[in-house]
Amino acid sequence: MDGILSSRILMELSLTWLDIAGVIFFVFSWVGYALFAQWHARNEPSLHNTMDRYRREWMLRMIERDNRMVDVNIMRNLTRSSQFFASTTMLVLGALIALLGYVQQAMDVVSGLPFTVKASTRLLEIKVVMMVLIFVYAFFKFSWAIRQLGFSSTLIGAAPKPPKENPEQYAARINRIAAVTSYAGTNFNDGLRAYYFALAGMTWFLHPYLMLIATAWVVYVLYHREFASKTLRALINEDLSSPPGS
Repeated sequence: MDGILSSRILMELSLTWLDIAGVIFFVFSWVGYALFAQWHARNEPSLHNTMDRYRREWMLRMIERDNRMVDVNIMRNLTRSSQFFASTTMLVLGALIALLGYVQQAMDVVSGLPFTVKASTRLLEIKVVMMVLIFVYAFFKFSWAIRQLGFSSTLIGAAPKPPKENPEQYAARINRIAAVTSYAGTNFNDGLRAYYFALAGMTWFLHPYLMLIATAWVVYVLYHREFASKTLRALINEDLSSPPGS
């Protein structure tokens, strides 16, 4: 009975096993890469843990300064980046929600493109809802990063200048500010990662095979940029004589 019901649902949605495999691969790739990156960064240099060291060095320099306008401007620039993506995400969400009211017209446009697979109206709605969920997740990450950067700004403003003879007595305060700033960086990275995977998810509108390929490509790009990019080698002062890269 359950098998008949499942088959009927798949037929009504014109959902193939290739679509199901693509979605499962998409979700497992996203979650799996996030867990892998977190685990791999414990033993190997990454952009995030390398920047964490620079964040602490920044706080060491900050707490020694009387005038902290430089630090305020840096925090302002970091906040603007998160605000830009948060506002852009809201615009994208508005467009996607509006698209739900024009599914039939969207289906006519998509079906006219080459190499596309015809889908039912319900399946196209599911694809749009999936994109909505991705960008809702991204918005929560960017908005939380904005709040954390605001907390960091407050901590910077409250940080006293330590005496020159014993600056290490403020190590706990320095570590606290650096940690909150690092948490903001983590949430900003998670939001950006959602954008990368959203690009892969968009290819599902064309063909499930494209979704599989695009998802694998996104994972490769994320890994290369986080663990094997020239930017990382520059941050850790490694040899930069290799061919140009990202």
